[in-house]
Amino acid sequence: MKMTKENFIHEFKKRLGERYALDVKDAAPIELYQTLVAVVKSGYSDIWRKTWKSYVKNDQKQVYYFSIEFLPGRLLKSNLLNMGWYDVVEAGLKDMGLDLDQISETEVDMALGNGGLGRLASCFMDSLASEGLPGNGNGIRYKYGLFKQKFVDGYQIELPNEWLTDGNNWSVARTSKAVDVLMGGQVHLHDNGKYYEVTYEGADLIKAVPYDTGIVGYHNDHVNTMRLWDAQIPASEEINYPTIEDRRRVEDLTSVLYPDDSNYEGRILRLKQEYFFTSAGIQSIIRHYKKYDRPLTEISDHIAIHINDTHPAMCVAEFMRILLDEEHLDWDVAWKQTVQTMSYTNHTIMAEALEKWPVDMLATVQPRILQIIEEIDRRYVEELTGKKDEDFIERTRIIKDGMVKMAHLAIIGSHSTNGVAKLHTELLENDVLHDFYELYPERFNNKTNGIAIRRWLQVANPTLSKTIDQTIGTKWRFDSKELHQLAKYDDDQALLEKIGAAKRFNKVRLAKVIKEQTGIEVSPDALFDVQIKRLHAYKRQLLNLLHIVKLYLDLKEDPNSQQVSRVFIFGAKAAPSYHYAKSIIKCINEVANLVNNDPTIEGKLKVVFLENYGVSLAEKIIPAADVSEQISTATKEASGTSNMKLMLNGALTVATLDGANIEIKDYVGDDNIFIFGLTKDEVLAYETNHQYRAADYYENDPVLHRILDAFVDGTIPNIEVEGHEIYDSLLRANDEYFVLRDFAGYVATQERVSQTYLDQAKWNKMCLLNIANAGYFSADDTVEKYATDIWQIKPNVEVQKGAIDDVYPF
Repeated sequence: MKMTKENFIHEFKKRLGERYALDVKDAAPIELYQTLVAVVKSGYSDIWRKTWKSYVKNDQKQVYYFSIEFLPGRLLKSNLLNMGWYDVVEAGLKDMGLDLDQISETEVDMALGNGGLGRLASCFMDSLASEGLPGNGNGIRYKYGLFKQKFVDGYQIELPNEWLTDGNNWSVARTSKAVDVLMGGQVHLHDNGKYYEVTYEGADLIKAVPYDTGIVGYHNDHVNTMRLWDAQIPASEEINYPTIEDRRRVEDLTSVLYPDDSNYEGRILRLKQEYFFTSAGIQSIIRHYKKYDRPLTEISDHIAIHINDTHPAMCVAEFMRILLDEEHLDWDVAWKQTVQTMSYTNHTIMAEALEKWPVDMLATVQPRILQIIEEIDRRYVEELTGKKDEDFIERTRIIKDGMVKMAHLAIIGSHSTNGVAKLHTELLENDVLHDFYELYPERFNNKTNGIAIRRWLQVANPTLSKTIDQTIGTKWRFDSKELHQLAKYDDDQALLEKIGAAKRFNKVRLAKVIKEQTGIEVSPDALFDVQIKRLHAYKRQLLNLLHIVKLYLDLKEDPNSQQVSRVFIFGAKAAPSYHYAKSIIKCINEVANLVNNDPTIEGKLKVVFLENYGVSLAEKIIPAADVSEQISTATKEASGTSNMKLMLNGALTVATLDGANIEIKDYVGDDNIFIFGLTKDEVLAYETNHQYRAADYYENDPVLHRILDAFVDGTIPNIEVEGHEIYDSLLRANDEYFVLRDFAGYVATQERVSQTYLDQAKWNKMCLLNIANAGYFSADDTVEKYATDIWQIKPNVEVQKGAIDDVYPF
């Protein structure tokens, strides 16, 4: 991957001329971007090929990571960094009168995810490659992905996110590797004395075409593959789709991430998506495996398949389907290989996220898969009968009351189930999945989430990165735990001032973005208080909003009060059918309009809700954040990863003892984090004894009383409907996520934040200690634990040169 500035300039100009017949000065931004991508891809394409050659030559076990979401963000800068070309390319472009930042802005985010789940999957892809581990992603190539968010009169409006308008320059279509996926129809079984012959009648045949993207490892000559599937109509089936509407039935399979699940059509489309990409992926894996004449009775020695949340849980049944129906293995042999091959990560204890599908809906989508799940369930019940009581069996079986429980399928059909933070795993073992933990204690383990520190510090925050280099050298860029060396300099006043200067530089940059996108002017000298995550009631953006309303009312009562100036920054999307979350967005936007346009408070308080939050926007917000809001109700957030990214960039965390916040506290110490709120045991006690009465807090706290009244008495304009909805949810519906119970503690903690911020030397020291301990949350380390404890895969040996025929990953 060696590249000199002179070589780069020559190659760039050559490709620009060949592709567009243009000189640098005449090229448009998109032409410059596409040329740069072509140069970068040419730099790793041979390594990509050699990586796969080495896997085959050395017979290395590989993992296939199935996720319905991937959220890689822009790849240009990340690939340049990992290839070791970043500085050379930046300098070469500058010599040509070009700017890398401006060219990078041309790249459209790959709209393949919603939030934490998809970003985690992408961080893991980066770490697998950077650790030299043989790992592959498997997902869906959504044409539109998640919606593009716009605000109209304060309301969230969902628009199509046409991220593929200019194609995707990083992916390669592998049409020759396409597979056929069968859906619908009826299935018939015939016992020929040796095995069951399976025939389909009236089923739809869908062509799954893979698009591969190279995932470049960090400075290690290693490139893995993220494979995304597109649904197309096979040429042989064209006659069955004579109208545009008919064709849409197939094309919609890979159009939108998370179709609206408020109606039957949306739910069945989502179920079809889940089967489509699991079937395509499993088929391609087994087809590739068979090329090398290895026995299928040993497939688990060579292949690991990971189920990221419940969406790909049908991997279990599809793997069985192929081993039984196409390879004619005995059930027990097939089941043993399936369990040993599969592993599962649970990402939530929220009931609505533990997917359940009606039996009749699954029968409509893929009747053979339902038959296999029914047989897995029957054998599970038979095996436990006489060993466990009837209630235990009924609680844990896969099919009950006409519903198929996908989490149960994933647990029963795999050899490993892990949570994603210590608290989350404890809750799974002791509460949510306790029966399964009692049944399979050896299968349960914890793997606390991690983040790609390369992207979230080196790419997103080069100013801070250079300051770290000047202090402890560059080893941390290869081993993030080296960041802990910074802790030795916590009394170095010159360094603390540099930390503060780096933060202010990023705040100035974000202030410009805010001005450009919203027209709102904010001061970089104000405290930037940030909450960026999916909009959901349990994440409690509403608690943050109540505090903002309090600060505003305080300023109105006493405009001369000595409040620390704050800019509250939100970034979040609400699911299209999640009405309550969208009402919260409306209320935040109307409070923002009220606050930002009130001259009497003299700019001491600003509220900004940035549209269409995604990875690229996060890269601008996170380095500028002073405060990281991690205020979910204890026990509800499995882990969180924005908490890790923000602490890495020197934001101080305001947090409940939930998810990975607990581990952050353990690393940074009580004095370097702001903790408040109900604990796990207190929340569980309320949920058990039902003695929580939200109205008591409203009736007994005049401050809270005044704040809630502001939502319904006209103080906050333009929220007549939404304000009453929120008011009623807190008082009449008894405040499901204990917002009112935690309010007083939250306000007191925020006052402590303000007082601490006034002492910038102390603040910067706390920032430094957060940065120093963030290295413990590296996805590299997390992935190494998965590799060793669950997947049993080893780093790739040095790429060997040799006469091996070209191979592709599947």
